[in-house]
Amino acid sequence: MSNAMRNKVQKKFKMRGYTLKIEALSEVLGFIRRFPEAEDEALDLLLDELHHLSLKSSILDKEPVQRVVSLLLEAEAAVEEGPTSSGYGSAASALRIIDAFDFPKFQYDPIKKLFLKYTGKLPIHGDASAKVMLYRDRFLLLFQRLSRDPHFSRPVFGSNISDYGSCQISPIQSLVGQTGKRWVMGLISQLEDGHFYLEDLTAAYLLPLFAYSHPCQITTGFFAENTIVLAEGEMLLDGIFQVKTCGFPPLEDREKSVTTFAGIDFFGGGSLTKEETLRLAEQERGAVNDMFVILSDVWLDNEETMEKLETILSGYENENVVPSLFVFMGNFSSHPCNLSFNSYSSIRSQFGKLGKMIAAHQRLKDHSRFLFIPGPDDIGPSNVLPRCSLPKYITEELQNHIPNAVFASNPCRIKFYTQEIVFFRQDMLYRMRRSCLMPPSTEETSDPFEHLVATITHQSHLCPLPLSIQPIIWNFDHCLHLYPTPHTIVLGDKSEQKAFKYTGITCFNPGSFSNDFTFVAYRPCSQEVELSAV
Repeated sequence: MSNAMRNKVQKKFKMRGYTLKIEALSEVLGFIRRFPEAEDEALDLLLDELHHLSLKSSILDKEPVQRVVSLLLEAEAAVEEGPTSSGYGSAASALRIIDAFDFPKFQYDPIKKLFLKYTGKLPIHGDASAKVMLYRDRFLLLFQRLSRDPHFSRPVFGSNISDYGSCQISPIQSLVGQTGKRWVMGLISQLEDGHFYLEDLTAAYLLPLFAYSHPCQITTGFFAENTIVLAEGEMLLDGIFQVKTCGFPPLEDREKSVTTFAGIDFFGGGSLTKEETLRLAEQERGAVNDMFVILSDVWLDNEETMEKLETILSGYENENVVPSLFVFMGNFSSHPCNLSFNSYSSIRSQFGKLGKMIAAHQRLKDHSRFLFIPGPDDIGPSNVLPRCSLPKYITEELQNHIPNAVFASNPCRIKFYTQEIVFFRQDMLYRMRRSCLMPPSTEETSDPFEHLVATITHQSHLCPLPLSIQPIIWNFDHCLHLYPTPHTIVLGDKSEQKAFKYTGITCFNPGSFSNDFTFVAYRPCSQEVELSAV
């Protein structure tokens, strides 16, 4: 391509505040070369898409440019392909993988009663106000959801009160001097060692909820510090709020949430018009054969694990229709990659061996995609959430064999046709049970996994643990939000393999592949979960 075009590209990027490294410039030139009659339009489109990324620097290397180019080429393929001979588009063009650090951030304004998109750049190291906003955003997210629930909304003049009576939520500050039962919503916080309080945006009161001398009725879920609860009780003369009933804020149907805030792209991946949604839904109905194979705890340094993985790959290679996507969730080493770990070169070569193993199965290499999500003990800057993708040094050899492999953050999201799927790898079940302030109720279920699912869905948060137990980057807490509720939540955990459908949400744990060789074959369009083992 001519020097004039190179100069033109560099000038346009400079006008937008970017500087291109040589590899990034080559990537841009390769992209616009595909559109000889519309080079300016292609360049402007690329710049517009780059603007939506959360870039760490205005000096661009190859990686962010390549990411945007891939997305644009996938979109172009979907348009050009149109219906296939079977009447539907390809799975590859329908699949969008969204990194946590690209998730859009929305904050609820209780005055305007709408969500506002945060458009600035978020620093990794937030100040004290960022920690305050973390809790405020979580509280307001659930409060706006609760305000539409007919059992807890304020009665309107002339309206009939439901059979439950009026359960209007009172601000905690208003309880002073009040008698009789009141409903409040607040965060369980430990403002003093050993003393738990119920706290909202107005005040905090001592909560004897967890003292055995003051038993109360609770609903399904793990009640831990940092969870937001609804409590029915009354103020005692000594300033203690005596709780009679305690539960999580009720869930809202996904369709109601989406309809209420139509046009807002909470999930990421771009908002769709009604016509586009209908077209994708039509294509989705014909994608019944599309399947994801999901494995967690794939220890690349374990010989037996690699033998079993070879068995799985060979089996799917010989199927009539190969899986659309293989998802490998960490941990990728049997030894935690902490400060004492010094075998980074061996991990790099083990990823290279995995790449060779996959490449040996030509049909899988040509027709499947491969997604890698780091686990809590994998290589990374720290153990905070969200975790960034695995370092390029570690994955480079694998990517040489499998160019379409994607290394994403933890958590990450996938949009497949109209289906929204969240992947999260963290040993949540053990940690939630350890952090639980009272034994969970056995009235509806005694299954710990079902209690975990109830907790994260009602909290609209993947990890409602105290920050002292699981640190979270304050400015990126929104990456763990579950609102509106997705169609599917994949919870990679070293505990027993489980699947549970809760209020229309498909949740499952694929199990620990390196411990018991369990995995899941999942058909996203029908939300069918096949618990498997080899």
